[in-house]
Amino acid sequence: MMHRDNNNKLTALFVLLVSGFWAGLAFAETSIDSVRLHRAPDHTRIVFDLPAPVDHKLDKLANPDRIVLDLLDASLGFDVNTLDYASSPIANIRVGKHSDKTRVVFDMKDGVRTRTNLLKPIEPHGWRLVVDLFDSELQSPAKTSPEPEKKKEAPSEPRLMVVAIDAGHGGEDPGARGPSGVYEKTLVLQIAKKVEKQVNDQAGMRAVMVRDGDYYVPLAERRRIAREDHGADVFISIHADAFTDARANGASVFALSSSGATSARARYLAKIANESDRVAGVYEEEKDDSSLLSVLADLRMNGSMAGSLYLGRQVLLEMGKVTKLHGNRDRVEQAGFAVLKEPEMVSILVETGFISNPTEERNLRSSAHQDKLARSIVNGVDAYFRNHPAPHSWYAAQRREHGEQYRIQPGDTLSEIARQYSVSEQAIRNANALSGDRIVVGQVLKIPGS
Repeated sequence: MMHRDNNNKLTALFVLLVSGFWAGLAFAETSIDSVRLHRAPDHTRIVFDLPAPVDHKLDKLANPDRIVLDLLDASLGFDVNTLDYASSPIANIRVGKHSDKTRVVFDMKDGVRTRTNLLKPIEPHGWRLVVDLFDSELQSPAKTSPEPEKKKEAPSEPRLMVVAIDAGHGGEDPGARGPSGVYEKTLVLQIAKKVEKQVNDQAGMRAVMVRDGDYYVPLAERRRIAREDHGADVFISIHADAFTDARANGASVFALSSSGATSARARYLAKIANESDRVAGVYEEEKDDSSLLSVLADLRMNGSMAGSLYLGRQVLLEMGKVTKLHGNRDRVEQAGFAVLKEPEMVSILVETGFISNPTEERNLRSSAHQDKLARSIVNGVDAYFRNHPAPHSWYAAQRREHGEQYRIQPGDTLSEIARQYSVSEQAIRNANALSGDRIVVGQVLKIPGS
């Protein structure tokens, strides 16, 4: 009888221990130790890094405007006072701990539109809770009858050619990371800003930046900003390469492909680049769903792809003067880069070097080297515009005033150039003070009137 009582006591104790264990698990809190804030031109993004998924609830309150975020069964071990929200609509952030949740209150200067997204892990991130605060409420545009299309008139002054400069990655998408810990998104923005300055210092062209801070722009939106908002003539996306072998080195240039990638490396880089939207946590409605086939059909019709390859060769030629090139020195690689799928723009993607290579990472961090890279890109763009001047542009006016110019490409001969422009070889010699037929790659020849 005593033996049976002991068994009953042991069973009861076991049940009590197990139930206590599961009860402890049920009330175990998730500790959130990392929070980031990115400010974009039209919204503020707050990112909570999570060790596991967290249930949450978000409410908007008025009078005064504030956003209330409840993180259920979670604790916040991060000091939100270290976040820089001075340029955002956030006036203050308060945190309160309750028995079953942590409450984060955003006191707002202005009303905002909110959106949250719980993101699954993807390298280099784990689980993330993203809170986006858009600067103003969505307004439904009033429907109006379309205005009759006005006849376009030629501008009285020659227009500047527009160069859209796209610094790759940004915000929640850091890109590759170098041996010293520097991120690709940081270096390429520094280079892009130097390209912007040098373009604006150059006669005949002006620059527009797709992003000018540490925030992310969806791939489709990058193209739209360049073409629709600014009417860009060329689009240059700037990146820094990475590879598992730290010895890999050299800069390269890529264009869109109509028939698959030209190499395994080009295919791999396009895959990585096209993953940016997922890494950054882009919403479904913002993702790029354009049909590559239809875009390529347009590209073949308007010659943008041919222009992209020509521009790419000019940039490669100039970059080879200031840095090592990867692989074939004058070959523009091609692959299905989503950011280049704009049928009305000449578009290239420039890999400025391997951030995974310690020597090249040091160079990419150098302001002097960044200046040289920027100058080589701008020189390549200038050569493209001089050989492809748009109607009514500054470059077209220069050609009319001073005659045509041609920059020597690998494999060119004087006789072929003369045949291309329907002038005699001797006329070209006379216009350029040439005593013979020797010409040099990169040399600019003045082409006399036919």
